[in-house]
Amino acid sequence: MSDILPAIFFGHGNPMNALMQNAYTEAWRRIGEETPRPRAILAISAHWFVPGTGVTISTAPRTIHDFGGFPRELYQVRYPAPGDPALARRVQALLDPLPVTLDDTWGLDHGTWSVLTHVYPAADVPIVQLSIDETRPAAFHYDIGRRLAPLRGEGVLIVGSGNLVHNLHAYAWGRHMPDPYDWAVRFEEEAKGLLVSGEHTRLVDYESLGREALLSIPTPDHYLPLLYVIGTRQSSDPITFPVSGVDGGSISMLSVRVGAAT
Repeated sequence: MSDILPAIFFGHGNPMNALMQNAYTEAWRRIGEETPRPRAILAISAHWFVPGTGVTISTAPRTIHDFGGFPRELYQVRYPAPGDPALARRVQALLDPLPVTLDDTWGLDHGTWSVLTHVYPAADVPIVQLSIDETRPAAFHYDIGRRLAPLRGEGVLIVGSGNLVHNLHAYAWGRHMPDPYDWAVRFEEEAKGLLVSGEHTRLVDYESLGREALLSIPTPDHYLPLLYVIGTRQSSDPITFPVSGVDGGSISMLSVRVGAAT
């Protein structure tokens, strides 16, 4: 087993995945089984997208139901993983002199728990969430990933949660699941090629990648967690895609793993 854990970006999609058993959730479960058990998780979710950088400091982070219009049973889900104040302070130290707030008001939003409830169903791995500063450019977020890379050698699993393609305006909300839009497929394939070849500069400068990128990333919140994950990549790290698929025509469920699985 490698002493360095992988870093993983999850396409989390619909929060109902927390309650479902499907190809995506089964793949998430397998990731948990084949990944060396971490001592803690640092999660970067699309849904903590606020001004400033903060980390959760609570020893018992609350389960946040940050959505509306879903069945009652989804609001009853609790993911009672413990927090890790020591990891929060380690993140703060790694990012110094960037001001990082030790936050005791946030918890685990659905970008984190809807996936991890399948990856680690016992909720027994401590979790710290790191916010995404909405006021900063993409290069800032990639650089934070680079600065956090040492955590992979300290038993910490770095998890990003968003979606490579996330266009809700084009999403099929009805029961009929259409084929993926051509632009979504083209952008996903281009991004996969850039990931494998290590062309991170182009991924950071995603707005220059053309119409497909702009349709796939109309807002940056779900894309930026990927940049944190690839920022941790070392030169020898393989890139693999343990989960794939497009939901509702315009939501990529692609997962990106940086580093060896075991």
